[in-house]
Amino acid sequence: MRLTLAALALAGAMALPAGAQTLSMAVGAPVTSLDPHFHQLSPNNAVAGMVFDRLVNTDGQSRMVPGLAESWSVVSPDTWEFRLRRGVKFHNGNDFTAEDVAFTFRRVPNVPNSPSSFAGFVRPIREVTIVDSHTIRLRTDGPYPLLPQDMTNVYILDRETHENAATEDFNAVRAAVGTGPFRVVTHRLGDRIEFERNDAYWGEKPHWARVTYRMIVNDSARTAALLAGDVEFIDQVPTADLARLRGDARVAMSEVTGLRVIYLSLDHPREGASPFVVDNDGRPIERNPLRDVRVRRALSMAIDRNAITERVMEGAATPTAQFFPPGIFSYVPDLPAQRADPEGARRLLAEAGFPNGFRITLHGPNDRYPNDGRIIQAIGQMWTRVGVRTAVEAQPWTTFVSRAGRQEFSAFLIGWGSNPEGSHPLRNLIATFDASRGWGNSNRGRYSNAEVDAMLAEALRTIEDGAREQILIRAQRAALQDVAIIPLHIQTNIWSMRRHLRHDARADESTRAQDIRPR
Repeated sequence: MRLTLAALALAGAMALPAGAQTLSMAVGAPVTSLDPHFHQLSPNNAVAGMVFDRLVNTDGQSRMVPGLAESWSVVSPDTWEFRLRRGVKFHNGNDFTAEDVAFTFRRVPNVPNSPSSFAGFVRPIREVTIVDSHTIRLRTDGPYPLLPQDMTNVYILDRETHENAATEDFNAVRAAVGTGPFRVVTHRLGDRIEFERNDAYWGEKPHWARVTYRMIVNDSARTAALLAGDVEFIDQVPTADLARLRGDARVAMSEVTGLRVIYLSLDHPREGASPFVVDNDGRPIERNPLRDVRVRRALSMAIDRNAITERVMEGAATPTAQFFPPGIFSYVPDLPAQRADPEGARRLLAEAGFPNGFRITLHGPNDRYPNDGRIIQAIGQMWTRVGVRTAVEAQPWTTFVSRAGRQEFSAFLIGWGSNPEGSHPLRNLIATFDASRGWGNSNRGRYSNAEVDAMLAEALRTIEDGAREQILIRAQRAALQDVAIIPLHIQTNIWSMRRHLRHDARADESTRAQDIRPR
């Protein structure tokens, strides 16, 4: 059946009239899978948002809005009820029902080889009760106020189509069947995806009948493609091109302060030698220096965040010491971005027993975040100035993220795009890794702090927003003062397009064809 559906989709796409509305767009980060449950990664999530739907969607400011669920409510202290939208069909014509939701929740924690699992968003659910075909109740282990927020991360699949579908089936298109505004026609991994409009979509129909979604990870090539007219829209506008594009009458810009923090992760669990830390003579250090909070604080103090945001990021970022910009729920008001203090960093290193520093290799991607390779070069120079002689190794994202997930590095740069609520980064980046709870799925440095875990657990049980916010603020402050990670800056999300287009910017940085329209 799946092969037939893919063939029908392709035939339908080829039959479109020559004058149909088409869009050609290019993104700066590769999509690693079309399986919406395989990898928590913004490019993957953006494409999933074109093909699939969630019970709870988000608007451009990441606020919750109805999706496949028209409404949700608490029916008892430990039970949420979701009333589902009627008349919704999957791309293959199957009706969307509560059975599909229940199936999806079973599948999410059981996707093989997931490098960053979505399991944490369904682990709180202890029991699923199908009340009728379009009403479902989810019982949690005690009060759990964040269940609707968690549902903004879970894309719903069709039980019949996806019961035995593997990630490879999605990538081969035959299982890329959702309820979203676009169907996948063809997919060339790491290169491009072709979409056609789903004219049976339950929501607002997108303008575009056909979309070509290219992955052009080279910054110069992406800008050149826009200016040459090879594509009409790009994301991750290179900061070096901002002034030129803003002064070009052929293009328009779209931007908003985002929810992505760029940070450094460190090797926390190894008590003995860390793989890329050696003494000044090149010999392994028996005691991992990164386990000493004074060393971690010294490394953070050595970084001139203002210089990075102004000179490397060309102003397209905001220095930070935490996960969120001001105005977001659970922002920590008394935790400003740290100013560079090289002398203080040297003193802390000496106190920790390293008056002459040591050597370290800083890893990072070179094709995932704006200026990622340049950022680690700048940090390497700053660390070297305080006595931590730093080699820098930048790699393609697909290679880098696999190695980071296996805890192969001592220090590395990475980013995280959050839901606007402190439990999201805490649960994914900071909480002690625990597959059974779905905690720490993206905690690649394997930080562990029982005090922070306890506060997070308390926050996840606290119904009243004000009280929960204060717990989350305390938990974030404790983790960041312990230098669980080293935050650097919050990205500004910037897109550019040919002048005949307009775009609704999104704080979650998702680049989706349905957000682009003709002027």
